Amino acid sequence: MTWPLYQVDAFCAEPFAGNPAAVCLLEGDEDAGWMQAVAAEMNLSETAFLRPAGTGRYELRWFTPTVEVELCGHATLASAHVLWTEGLAGDRQAVRFDTASGVLTARPGGDGTIWLDFPATPAAAVDPPAGLLDALGGGPAGFVGLGRFDYLVELAGEAAVRGLAPDVRRLSGLGLRGVIVTAAAGPGTAAPGPEPGSGGYDFVSRYFAPAAGIDEDLVTGSAHCTLGPFWVERLGRDQLTGFQASRRGGLVRVRPEGDRVLLGGRAVTVVRGQLL
Repeated sequence: MTWPLYQVDAFCAEPFAGNPAAVCLLEGDEDAGWMQAVAAEMNLSETAFLRPAGTGRYELRWFTPTVEVELCGHATLASAHVLWTEGLAGDRQAVRFDTASGVLTARPGGDGTIWLDFPATPAAAVDPPAGLLDALGGGPAGFVGLGRFDYLVELAGEAAVRGLAPDVRRLSGLGLRGVIVTAAAGPGTAAPGPEPGSGGYDFVSRYFAPAAGIDEDLVTGSAHCTLGPFWVERLGRDQLTGFQASRRGGLVRVRPEGDRVLLGGRAVTVVRGQLL
């Protein structure tokens, strides 16, 4: 038996940027141990597994090389991209995903952007846990918050976020999935590469999740479920663009709507093949 398998660069408009995810299409009831072994073999931050569950509806699970996770943005974006580009869903048809975080939807935008409807995970202010700021090494924090999955740390400026070289071993002992670090965009910043409708970016971030087997994720859609509500409140606009300043980088458009967040981004298929 073989399984169709794709590698997609997500939250970018050109290949070899953004965050790569593998997407594996299933028909049978492959077990979680097999999926975890495939994800370890792919050795990407996430591998998504899609199984049809009715017209325009799919079961969706996400695995890092070491664990299954409850929510992943870039692999969901990659999954929707595969369904549309491979002709498995209609060009203008919304797709629904049954996941550990409830029903998620993806809709195509008119400019090539894919819009994901995700649960908001706002961060409430907390005292920083012992060792967090020392492990980050980015200087004083203007805000430390706790969301559903992650700590959120606001630093003084974009340069502080870009210059971080954290002790990821110490971060892995904090007891949560990861740490989001963010700051407002510096004056005159513009995101690299073309991205329709972006107009530059409003804030920057980086994301560290060593407890999930990912020292630094490249572009993290689910982190923007926390970043979106945080920056919309501070900047006073209802739609923003974030730039995740990893070594590859990527743009995520965010539009909070009540207890949900719309995440917008583009994707590019770079590998098409079969898993034997």
